[in-house]
Amino acid sequence: MPGQDQVSLATVLREWGRIGCIGFGGPPAHIALLRQLCVDRRQWLDAQEFEDAIGACNLLPGPASTELAIFCAWRVRGRLGALAGGLAFIVPGLICILTLSALFLAGSPPLWVQGAGAGAGAAVAAVAVQAGWSLAVPSWTRARTNGAGRRVRWVAYLLAGGAAAATIGPWLVLVLLGCGATELAVGQARGGATGAGKTAAAAPTAAAVGDTAGRDTTAGRDTTAGRDTADGPGAGGPAAGGAASDGGAVGKAGKARGIAALPALVHAAAAVAGGGVLVSVAWVAFKVGALSFGGGFVIIPLMRADAVGRHWMTSGQFLNAVALGQITPGPVVQTVSAVGYAAAGVGGGLLAALVAFSPSFAFVLGGARYFSALRTSRRAQSFLDGAGPAAIGAILGSAILLAGALSQPWQYAVLAGAAVLLLGLRRGVVFTLLAAAATGLGVALAGGPLPH
Repeated sequence: MPGQDQVSLATVLREWGRIGCIGFGGPPAHIALLRQLCVDRRQWLDAQEFEDAIGACNLLPGPASTELAIFCAWRVRGRLGALAGGLAFIVPGLICILTLSALFLAGSPPLWVQGAGAGAGAAVAAVAVQAGWSLAVPSWTRARTNGAGRRVRWVAYLLAGGAAAATIGPWLVLVLLGCGATELAVGQARGGATGAGKTAAAAPTAAAVGDTAGRDTTAGRDTTAGRDTADGPGAGGPAAGGAASDGGAVGKAGKARGIAALPALVHAAAAVAGGGVLVSVAWVAFKVGALSFGGGFVIIPLMRADAVGRHWMTSGQFLNAVALGQITPGPVVQTVSAVGYAAAGVGGGLLAALVAFSPSFAFVLGGARYFSALRTSRRAQSFLDGAGPAAIGAILGSAILLAGALSQPWQYAVLAGAAVLLLGLRRGVVFTLLAAAATGLGVALAGGPLPH
């Protein structure tokens, strides 16, 4: 593999650790930093290979920017480099979120912490709406060019994802898989034409909308292939290779059926293990890392039912955890570490991170050499033509859950202000959450009511 012998592990640890420390702004920022390092500055990868990797990572479950970071490290230093680079990219954000969790999720946090958390938490629902809307518009535009049938199915998938997120959150993944499988079946019935030939460039973005969703995208403006930039050169590509690439690129239909059976298997394992807290934490993290097509806000319904229903945290604390996942560097999937911390302390947070990110390492280490074929797979792209709109609907549906957790009138005013900042003035997510936290801090110091 070209370039592997020239890059030391120390270099991988230093460069990927630097990105992990300064990677505020979510996947667009991560992609820009990785491109600058690996393509522009060091020239370890050529531009086409980098774009192929982005497209392939967008077709996988889990956090795409993390998978891309692992792939780039694998490309320049092999398996050991992938492990070292991936950990260096993940650990800084993990340390940040566990440290902040100890402060914000304490049994009796200081008054200023309660106020800042209540303010930031109040704005999270607006972040979800902004994220879902920014992805729904281009996704609908693409669907509109593919006939009335495709438009009807797009709306059905969107509504199914939204309803599932708001009502049966823990089983949202089954709805995402079902929508993907439905669109795949339609595509096969029409000779693979649905979405594959006409919208090959759009499918990867629709696939995993949530990892970009909710993060401050202003930091990565020069990226052209993030999860919310479907028209960029890395978002897809011509469905070249026809049946050959379909057969060699991970067979999405078979994977969908296999993955759909995993929840029952994991629950059975939990029952055998006695249903302890750590087993429950591992199950939540497994859903987030291995079964969620569209990380980000799509993972909220997957986590909330366990986090709040099992009394690991209150609804207000869950809002704080989601906000912490937004303002720390690295992927928003780090939120699951805050949930793990609430359930079982530092050990629970570390276990949640281990389980949630392990699939990303497995996908890359086991399939990186097939990324080019996966990116041009008609079956994979058809599958994500169904799962993508459902994921967008789930992001919008999660806003209902988040808004429903507010309990003080002033928090609704903060929510409205956040919506104006994000949707009207187009300010960044990090700025908006910090402004909301400052408002909550002012309310607390003024003696105003705080959520219990």
